[in-house]
Amino acid sequence: MCGLEITVEGGRVARIRPNPDDVWSRGYICPKGVSLGELHHDPDRLRQPLVRDGDRFREVGWDEALDETWRRLRAVVDAHGREAVTAYIGNPTVHNFSLSRYVPAFIGMAGLPVVYSAGTVDQWPKNLVGALCYGGIWTIATPDLDRTEYLLMLGANPHASQGSLVAAPDFLGRMAAIRARGGKVVVVDPRRTGTAERADEWLPIQPGTDALFLAAIASVLFAEGLARPGALADRVNGLDEVERLLAGFTPDAVADACRLPADTIRRIARELAAAPRAAVYGRIGTCTQEFGTLASWLVEVLNVATGNLDRPGGSMFSNPVAWTLMSQTPPEYAGGFALGRWKTRVRGAAEVLGQVPVSCLAEEIDTPGAGQLRALITIAGNPVLSAPDAARLDAALPKLECMIAVDNWLNETTRHAHVILPGLSALEQPHCDDMIWAWAVRNAIKHSPAIFAAEPDASGRRPAEWEILLWLAGILQGARPADTDPRALDALFFGGLVALFASAPGSPIAGRDPAAIVAATAGVGPERMLDFSLRVGPWGDRYGANPGGLTLAELARHPNGIDKGPLEPRLGEVLRTPSGKLELAPAPITADLARLRARMRRDREPLVLVSRRHVRSNNSWMHNAPSLMTGKDRCTLLVHPADARRLGLEDGKPARVASRAGSVVVPAEVSDEMLPGVVSLPHGWGHDKPGASLSVASRHAGVCNNVLAPGDLIDVPSGNAVVNGVPVEVAPA
Repeated sequence: MCGLEITVEGGRVARIRPNPDDVWSRGYICPKGVSLGELHHDPDRLRQPLVRDGDRFREVGWDEALDETWRRLRAVVDAHGREAVTAYIGNPTVHNFSLSRYVPAFIGMAGLPVVYSAGTVDQWPKNLVGALCYGGIWTIATPDLDRTEYLLMLGANPHASQGSLVAAPDFLGRMAAIRARGGKVVVVDPRRTGTAERADEWLPIQPGTDALFLAAIASVLFAEGLARPGALADRVNGLDEVERLLAGFTPDAVADACRLPADTIRRIARELAAAPRAAVYGRIGTCTQEFGTLASWLVEVLNVATGNLDRPGGSMFSNPVAWTLMSQTPPEYAGGFALGRWKTRVRGAAEVLGQVPVSCLAEEIDTPGAGQLRALITIAGNPVLSAPDAARLDAALPKLECMIAVDNWLNETTRHAHVILPGLSALEQPHCDDMIWAWAVRNAIKHSPAIFAAEPDASGRRPAEWEILLWLAGILQGARPADTDPRALDALFFGGLVALFASAPGSPIAGRDPAAIVAATAGVGPERMLDFSLRVGPWGDRYGANPGGLTLAELARHPNGIDKGPLEPRLGEVLRTPSGKLELAPAPITADLARLRARMRRDREPLVLVSRRHVRSNNSWMHNAPSLMTGKDRCTLLVHPADARRLGLEDGKPARVASRAGSVVVPAEVSDEMLPGVVSLPHGWGHDKPGASLSVASRHAGVCNNVLAPGDLIDVPSGNAVVNGVPVEVAPA
């Protein structure tokens, strides 16, 4: 989303600089943006499909690759049914112009009973809270950083990630601005991160106890009469019920478990209540822990109880300029959200919003019996590194009868595939972010054209990912590749989508002729989707009903982007619950409070592991860019000096880290930035697998911290993986 100036000389990227005129980022840039040229020119990036030939791969043309895909997928479907096939949706799909818009189309058209995604190793508690409290799976509020005077931040390190489920260029600069205008920033984290270094106060908390800390703050607000929802009072159901349920979570009751003084918790509660404008923000560290759903829910509770939800300077809802398919409520949830509609075959894990823990994937592959998974399609994902109990999945994938990967690299996961179908580089296609504007601190948008033309391979083809996905959907429906025209399938899909909008009461094109709308929409594939979403969006031309409104052609005339201003209150627009109110005490969430009460009485584990990020890293998929791999080794075990002395560890020397799931050997890095009793490993590493072709990443292999994450360790309500607060043992290797 940040504006870049890309200089091309002789057909190659010569340099990338920040665009000072970009209305969104205004000259801000991070190292990942600078690396796009390296990713494009990477000699390891696949330009042609690969087909397995014994233990090796060979480059083939698209006809042969698609025929082999057809042969293998249809053999599984014909022998075992479509329930023997699944797909895994990886994190990079969100950042890809084609995939972000066409994964939903693929899922709908392919007819797969179950799909897995990186969502259950990331933010599924947020999705569950959004669904049950607001009525939308992706209804997630954003801290209004530019106007708040008190920011309480948990489980987030924008120093490394620039905000997550919050789109804010130069997040640290915005933090500094809060302090400069007399406000305060408090960071709650077991590690003194770069973000904590720049805050007014750092509260080192025991991993996994954020929900206890937040519940105690809420109990103080209620007990001391500081809960003042103001204008929200008439729009919220369940606030009194929440007060009753949280009464026992006092600061004194939770202090030992959180390792935070009770007086500190009371002070934070009073500061939060006294601030003229305040926002509580919790991110990935609050999701990927034992009580991820409760922690995510309690963030909403505090923003409501202090009257800071949906008001300037508080926690607000962005109004995306372009509509996204992912924001729409699936038809099966039209009457409200039902959970646990089915369970997995092996573990009996309950479905949550159509997803089950991604750690179930391995056992569904390697456990024989009726319903066993025999074919897998991975879409821009590397679950061998990113899924909990990673070693089991790595061992299970070779047992598949068919594995198809849509991916641009031969990585730790795709090395198990039978066919790899590569898409385009980021610079070979246009870009306009699809989802992240939904959590932006301003209502803005930008479209970027492709920098390079996609060169056809020897067969004369170079399809984009959206075409590949529609080919795969056609194959699963029984159509041979030679008889499948992705553009014809796209026309059917788009025509159906327009007809649905035209028939929906209150739609910007309600009652209009769908055929006329289709004919008036520019382009094909994702560009046509973008034009449509702009035109039916809040500032769109509504196909002539709002003359002068936005279209793709108009957006293209603004290469520096369009800014529609700061966030505005819009709770009434985003609420989609059956009651029409914010449901603050949904039973599937509050039922988990009994488990949280038991946590207060549980003995603390001697040593637990947490994950971490770095500003030069984006999960596992940018480690092959040379400029991002400079500097000292980043895959180290951070350990407090007191723990190092107790355990006999030396700085720079190898340490063995073991959990009940597995063990790794990694250099120790002794640092007082860690809370004693807590150690930290970065995620996304482990590039030492034979058969992968990542020449830069393999020289900086590191270790995979998901080897240490037990697959059955989950947040109960959401099914999200627990990768923070994992009990471990550490000793010199």
